[in-house]
Amino acid sequence: MSDDYDLDSGPDPATFAAVDPEPAIDADADDPVFVVGVGPGNPAFLTPRGERAIREADVVVGFTTVVEFVEDETDADLLTCGYKDEADALQEFGDRVAAGESGTAVAMGDPNHSGYQFVGKVQDAVERENPEIPVRVVPGISSLQVAASRARTPMEDTEFVTLHKSGDLEADMDRLAGAVDDRHLLVLPRPYDRMPGDVAAFLLDHGADPGLEALVLEKLTHDDEEIHRFTLAELAAHAGGDGPEETPFSDLVVLAVRQPVAP
Repeated sequence: MSDDYDLDSGPDPATFAAVDPEPAIDADADDPVFVVGVGPGNPAFLTPRGERAIREADVVVGFTTVVEFVEDETDADLLTCGYKDEADALQEFGDRVAAGESGTAVAMGDPNHSGYQFVGKVQDAVERENPEIPVRVVPGISSLQVAASRARTPMEDTEFVTLHKSGDLEADMDRLAGAVDDRHLLVLPRPYDRMPGDVAAFLLDHGADPGLEALVLEKLTHDDEEIHRFTLAELAAHAGGDGPEETPFSDLVVLAVRQPVAP
């Protein structure tokens, strides 16, 4: 994969990350680069293995809002970025790892739930400089897992879809429409064009029961955590808009749509 990709036409970095399973652990191989899930934002939910990878790194890279959660856990050099300078930060990260420094990339939550585009970009940056350095994912606690606990939606009875990614979402929305009649839904919305109200309106347009219980779980594990309770029809009233001023919810939300459960 090169930096010249278009998320609407491909290749998608998430696909690059998922081409092969991780190689077997080899004590004689180069030290790995870690991609660590830092949890939903409360430091108490950072796993000990993730904390160790961050603490022992020479250089840590990630979006500014993610690195801020873990900056007190390490003395590493911190390479922070946003979407516009992400490629430059990852290039520097790849260069420094290839030169012998230990590196850890950090992602919000658990990379396995909504972070494979970032994993793919990290892996590409590392492999371009030294393809012998393995990249390993350290799972974290996701807001999705916390939402499943708060909403009491067992994962084995739930359809999970992430919309929190770049590119076309048609197939993901179709999965939700196909599952809403008989399974709970857990959805990671995309700020700000696929927010909870937009998902609710879409489901109603595809025949969902307007009376289904819908929970918008906001800022989970943070001090200002809130759980907003609606019917699907009530939530759909918040559809529309493409900016933070046009929705009552923040960008730190999970949507749960519950099927009735007999006592």
